[in-house]
Amino acid sequence: MKVVKQLWVNNPYFYSLFAGFLLVGAVILAFIDQGADILFVNQYRSDFGDAFFRFATTLGEAYIYIPALIVLLFVKYRHAAAVPLLGITVILASGISKQFFAHERPFLFFKNAGLLDQIDPVTGVAMHGGLTSFPSGHTMSAFAIFTFLAFSLPEKKGLGALLFLIALLVGFSRIYLIQHFLKDVYLGAIMGVAIAVLWHWLAPKLLKSPRLEQSLIKKQA
Repeated sequence: MKVVKQLWVNNPYFYSLFAGFLLVGAVILAFIDQGADILFVNQYRSDFGDAFFRFATTLGEAYIYIPALIVLLFVKYRHAAAVPLLGITVILASGISKQFFAHERPFLFFKNAGLLDQIDPVTGVAMHGGLTSFPSGHTMSAFAIFTFLAFSLPEKKGLGALLFLIALLVGFSRIYLIQHFLKDVYLGAIMGVAIAVLWHWLAPKLLKSPRLEQSLIKKQA
């Protein structure tokens, strides 16, 4: 609890936006039927939106951890060393939870409901089938790494707001591209933030070497 409180104090913009997202998301989920979120967003597709969200969704993929790790090498080696552990945790948490819940992907949901003709797929994006919808792995990954970056750069409080918005764009892209429902994105975001909090707390306990307090621009005397 002390760790969470300190993170709140150091990252007020990030946490305020995240709290707002949780509140608004909960209200929407309480009043809509499954699939209504995708049908609503799908009405507003555009060529620009297609290109933009095809790019945005890639910010939740594994490669984004590499530039994040490089940035953190200039902050503190311990933060950088935690990035691969963060990624492994995301992979495990995403895979296990998807198998446990086994919810239909949007393509399968709309197909089984006889509603495929009501959605307009994004050109060049294959709609995945199967029972791997809940939660969204891309969203979990994005919120994990961008939240961890916000925690690792607490003196840059305004940056926390930007990092939250990037993660949120990844989550929204999954709905826009008809890969996930809002509920998948909602849980993915919660799990991603939880994983970031976990590793922010665990890293100093597991990675204890004094050298890890250094960075590429901060060496011990």
